[in-house]
Amino acid sequence: MAKGDDALRRKKNKLNRKKQRADVSATVSNRIAAIIAAKKRRLTGKRRNCQGMCFSLPTPENPFNDKYEKRDIRGKETKKPVPSKADCKVAINGNSVASKKGTLGRNHVSTDHHQQQETVKGNNWWDDPTMSLKSINNLGKKNVVKPVKEQDFEQSGCPSKFLALCLNSVQNAMRHNGFSAEEDKPLFIDKWGVEFWKCYSVGKDILETSGACSTIEQIAWIASTAADSIARKEKEGLSLTGPFLLFLVPSQEKAIKVRTVCKSLKGHGIHTVSLHTGTSIDHQIHGLKSIEPEFLVSTPERLLELVSLKAIDISGVSLLVVDGLETLIKGGHSDVIKSVRQHISTNPHMVVFSDCSSHASIPLVQNLLCGSIHRLSVNNSISSQGACILQSIHVCASEEEKILKGIQVLDQACGDQPNLQLSKVLFVVGNDSNFNPLVTAIESKGYSVAVNSAPGSEIKNRKRRPAVLVSKVEHINTSDFGGFELVIISDFVHSIDDYVQILTRMARHTVSGALHSFLTTENATLIKQLIEILERCGQAVPDAVRNLCHSISMVEG
Repeated sequence: MAKGDDALRRKKNKLNRKKQRADVSATVSNRIAAIIAAKKRRLTGKRRNCQGMCFSLPTPENPFNDKYEKRDIRGKETKKPVPSKADCKVAINGNSVASKKGTLGRNHVSTDHHQQQETVKGNNWWDDPTMSLKSINNLGKKNVVKPVKEQDFEQSGCPSKFLALCLNSVQNAMRHNGFSAEEDKPLFIDKWGVEFWKCYSVGKDILETSGACSTIEQIAWIASTAADSIARKEKEGLSLTGPFLLFLVPSQEKAIKVRTVCKSLKGHGIHTVSLHTGTSIDHQIHGLKSIEPEFLVSTPERLLELVSLKAIDISGVSLLVVDGLETLIKGGHSDVIKSVRQHISTNPHMVVFSDCSSHASIPLVQNLLCGSIHRLSVNNSISSQGACILQSIHVCASEEEKILKGIQVLDQACGDQPNLQLSKVLFVVGNDSNFNPLVTAIESKGYSVAVNSAPGSEIKNRKRRPAVLVSKVEHINTSDFGGFELVIISDFVHSIDDYVQILTRMARHTVSGALHSFLTTENATLIKQLIEILERCGQAVPDAVRNLCHSISMVEG
């Protein structure tokens, strides 16, 4: 039964009387009520117009403080942002609109307006990329918190928060499984990982020469970086039609190890499938039908077998990792790896783990890494830094023969073709008497020559043939050889350390480097050390060099 108007009126009057009794101002005088109100306004940061006036002292030029503009002390109303009905992924005025609330999994950009206004205290680079630390004005003004756009954060050279979350998930899972990283350091401060991320971000292929196979830390960084790339692509509205990461391994044990690391990313929406010869192929075909993996870990022969049966499509792979290249070559899988690469129609990022201890692995590395590459290694050994550089030693009988053979090597490397991949060649000269004859001989062949300059100098009026720089030995320690694919030491260096400097610093962006050295009996004291370097790098030692070393030993004996 509905209440009457009188009952509703009585109830309303009762509430009003109760409210008046609870009001402090009703039980105190007007003066006390004003003091209480002023205190409340002071505590909440709100003041009247008269209380917000300029507190500057009067001066003879401005005795009444009336030359200052009246400041608007009214607080700005913070309006709650209203999400647009359009798609959240559409960019407005060049700024990317955040994703819908509740999809934090891969789209790791926070949309909470309150979080963007909070003061960030002690955050590191792996914290929320939409917020930044306070910027303090030197003039004593209020602290301003400026939210950072995600595009600016990506271009700042710092990994994203989602990448750090993936690394943290991997580390927690590995610690739970009994795998402990070196000194239990956080993965996101691993030097190799940071360098890998920088190379991957600029789109360069990577040759890793620290060891024959990858470590847990390296696998974690590769998997987390790939997961971050997938998240960015999905945020841009792109969808995957097949595996994003293909990890080729030499054995079943290595496949299980890689899958164990990648399995910890399942909570971030990344599914990993391992394919190897230890499992029935029918079982693997059935599994591939029920799941669409983002990561695929496989041995080359089983993968090629499944591709031939059309059980898996690898044509859209974006990141190809070849682990344990020497082991794969010894198992006779060189042609299989080339076939797998041919089934990928795109131009994927390439990461090759190879210590290049054998000269037989260099042709396959050159086949996989064709363009500009980055050498990545935490090992400073000669064999690691000088990997994939062909070292040739030529024994000559006279100074004139050294010049002639040097020109022959230059012509043979460059050829007579107009379109040459070789851009710069370096000649290292030790004897001043051979400097001018060498420059004259090079110019007579139609090459552009820069003389008496350190490596790295610009050559003007270059011709269609490669530029040739002729440098003296004293410029070795202060020069950059990273851009030279071909270095010819016309007069062999006086110290083996100079030879090591050239070997470990040349051809840093290619796997087709060549170092030719010409020596005579005058360099007999360095023959033994030179042979040790060749053997350590897996290079063939010419018979003429061994005979010269043997004859010198006989004379000394």
